[in-house]
Parts: sequence; C-alpha cells; structure tokens
Amino acid sequence: MRKIITTANDSKDSLYVLIKSLSKSEKRQFKLYVGRLDGNADSKYLQLFNLLDKMNTYDENEIFKNNIVKKQQLSNLKAHLYKQILISLRLSPAHQNIRVQIREQLDFATVLYQKGLYQQSLKLLEKAKHMAIENEEKNVAYEIVELEKVIETQYITRSMSTRAEELAQEAKSLSRQNLMTSKLSNLSLQLYGLMLKTGYVRSDAEKQEITTFFNKSMPEYDLNELGFREKLWLNKAYLWYSFLVQDFLSCFKYATRYVELFEESPAMIARNPVFYLKGNHYLLESLFYLKHHTKFEEVLTGLENRLKSDDFPSSDNLEILEFLYVYSHKLNLKFMVGDFSTDDGLIEKIEKYLKQNGQRMDEHHIMVFYYKIA
Repeated sequence: MRKIITTANDSKDSLYVLIKSLSKSEKRQFKLYVGRLDGNADSKYLQLFNLLDKMNTYDENEIFKNNIVKKQQLSNLKAHLYKQILISLRLSPAHQNIRVQIREQLDFATVLYQKGLYQQSLKLLEKAKHMAIENEEKNVAYEIVELEKVIETQYITRSMSTRAEELAQEAKSLSRQNLMTSKLSNLSLQLYGLMLKTGYVRSDAEKQEITTFFNKSMPEYDLNELGFREKLWLNKAYLWYSFLVQDFLSCFKYATRYVELFEESPAMIARNPVFYLKGNHYLLESLFYLKHHTKFEEVLTGLENRLKSDDFPSSDNLEILEFLYVYSHKLNLKFMVGDFSTDDGLIEKIEKYLKQNGQRMDEHHIMVFYYKIA
C-alpha cells in the first residue's frame, strides 16, 4: 500500500497530489514513456517529476534551489508535466476500460476520415458502434452514428438508399434512449441535491411538495422498452425519492432492484463497478434504517466476497470506495447488534487506512468515520 505524506496545503497543488498518487509501476511507466525519445532523458519536466516524487511536502523554494526552472516558467512546466502524466496513465493497460477503448476507436476512425479513407473509417466505426451498444455506452454510440452519416454522404455506395434509412433509424432510437436516460439521471441528481440541501422531509407539507415535484418530473416510460442504463437511473430516482420521504421499505425495494440489475447481467459489474458498489451501499443503508441485521450481514458478506473475486476490477478510485462502503457498514453492523467491543482490530484498520490515504477522501466521510468510532 502506498504511503503518502501530505499537509493541508499540499492538497492545493494538483500536480504534487497526482504524482504522490502514482504506484511504483505507474512511475516506472511514466519514465519509460518520457524516455521514448533520447532528448527527453534530461528534460526539465522529468527533473521536476523526480524532485516532486522525492518531496515529503510540496515546497516551491526547493524547486528553485535545484535550478530546474525560473519562477515565471514554473506554471507552464507544471501544466506540461501534468498533461504528460495523464497521457502516460491513459496508455497504461490498467486504465484501459471499455469507454477508453471505444473512444480510441472513434479517434482512429476520425483520423482515417480526415485522410479521406472513408471505407476504412466506416469499418472502424461499425466495430466501435457495436462495442458501444453492447456495453450500454449509448451516448458515444450516437456520436458514432452521426459521424457515419457524415461519411456516408461522401462515400457513395450502391446500398446508400437502404443505408441512409438504417442510420436514420439508429440515430432516432439512440436519441430516444439517451433522452430518457438524461431525464431520469437529471431527476435522480435533483433529488440527491435536495437530500444534501434540506435532508429528509420534516412535515406533511414538505412531503407533498417533494411528491408533486417527483411525479411531475418523472417521464412516461414503458418498462419493457428500457435498457439496462435506463432501468438503473429509474431505480436510482425512486430510491432517492424514497430516502427523502423516509420510506425505508421502498428504499430497500428499489435498492434491491438496482443491485439485481447487475446480478442479472454480471458483465455490467466489471463495466460499471462504481455503480455496483453504490447500489450495494444504498441497499445496506436501507437495511440499516430498517434494523434488519441478519439481511444486512448477508448483503455485506456477499459484497466482500464479490470484491475479493478475481474478476472484480481494481483501481485507486475503487479501492477508496470499497474501503469507504465496507468499513462504514462494518461499524453500522456493530451498532445494529449492540457489539461495542474494540478488540477485533476494526478501529485500528480504519485509522491506519485514513492516516495513509485520508488525503484522497473528502473531509465529510473522514469526519463520519471518526464520529462513528467515537
């Protein structure tokens, strides 16, 4: 586990925090990436990278003492280094998720189109479109269809008449599905915003106001026509509404449906692990409020087993979320069963992780951890 030593002021410097978040393999890959050209071996931005990597705290005076760069040039050099690190990370196999792969195919097809190689571009776009639709990436699928339409008008084929109709229908279908997803995700986000701003409803009048807003904002839909993505946002919208009006039984109902969507389509867990984690978090939260400790323990154990499986993806972001949700609910389980013992090492594990990785978590979650511990 990487140990990152920072101070409160360090978090203000994005470049320093980014460098300190890199694993040993990511640092090695960046240096190989930079060294692909002989002239970069002694480049200023590589010298700056090595210096910041060694620092325990961010200190601009130390940078100037090493004569790497003049004060007026530091901002540009840091921006260039930041960009090069991101490019290196994007090339890393560890960060090559399906969205990056589809976007890469779209970029390649765009380059071929600009070179006038229309047929080659169309072949790549067809492949990328199938990947996008199969993986519920319908926004980028719509972009692909729009580019196909542009190219088809320049690359005339004998099947153009039928091809034009096919593309028009695909565009209409994807546009309709994307619009539904947008409406449902907007409603979910608005309800989440209300939860953060006002919390649970505190009177019948507030409940009626929220209910009126929810019913008015919910778009008409046919459940049989909704895909995975649309169903996900639909359940999430109902989930946040249920939390707002403190209908925890409905919270359990929609959180269960949310998680079941993934269990019925296991491939979606690897493609959308953050949503899967959040769904389990909502399910555990609703069970906590319902005080159903046996089901709570069953769900928590199942989540831990899933996270330990070889096919569950890994990343820095997921590592933080896994810790946040699993250990927060481990504390909740103690409260539910009335177990206030401290000899199981749980508190020590939490405090150790927060000390080593606290700068990558928001202050609210850290505060809640210490509040529960206290």
